[in-house]
Amino acid sequence: MEDNKELLAVDDDHVDQSYYYSSSSSSSATTTHHKIIPHGLTKEEFEELQPTINEFHTYTIGPGKCSSLLAQQIKAPLDIVWPVVRRFDKPQTYKHFIKSCSLKGGGEGDQEAASFTTVGCLREVNVISGLPAATSTERLDILDDEKHVTGFSIIGGEHRLKNYRSVTTVNQFSDKDGKIWTVVLESYVVDVPEGNTDDDTRMFADTVVRLNLQKLASLTESIARGEDQRPR
Repeated sequence: MEDNKELLAVDDDHVDQSYYYSSSSSSSATTTHHKIIPHGLTKEEFEELQPTINEFHTYTIGPGKCSSLLAQQIKAPLDIVWPVVRRFDKPQTYKHFIKSCSLKGGGEGDQEAASFTTVGCLREVNVISGLPAATSTERLDILDDEKHVTGFSIIGGEHRLKNYRSVTTVNQFSDKDGKIWTVVLESYVVDVPEGNTDDDTRMFADTVVRLNLQKLASLTESIARGEDQRPR
């Protein structure tokens, strides 16, 4: 982890904070992400996003699990942000700590890989050294180009995020002056490892998600300004 201190320094001015939930009781419970406005969202944005949160970012979790919802505002339109987010075959475009990624049974080229990017497909992710992880086998659970929703589950590999399940949604906003921006919501539910607390688990997962959202914002805002080529 020593080699990645700089990467793990989250830019709090750029990345919005999370709203989290944990289940420490002996029975299952529904997350309450839909009840409290995540830091960084306005009341108006939250109200407009309420149906999205209810449908895609609400979980029923049992003992030994925790969940979190993070929000990121991006000064770029949806048609720039969504093509980056939806690429299940290229998470390294905006996600830190990934050395390589390949679709199981997929082709090497972009067109071949895209043809294999369907719900149920698997990807093998190799993580950079210095982190408490080596590999991750992940399944695409949802990919909806109309609602701009994608999500995946970790089903294998060498890492500490057991039974990790994540959903990401992308929504565009505009005001009366014609200003356009995007809000990305990412939520997850994950097991709390034995010997760890809810806070420990959430801190680790939140840090990774926040860094990824920060990079996503930086990349897509740069594309929107014409300073970077759109990823292929």
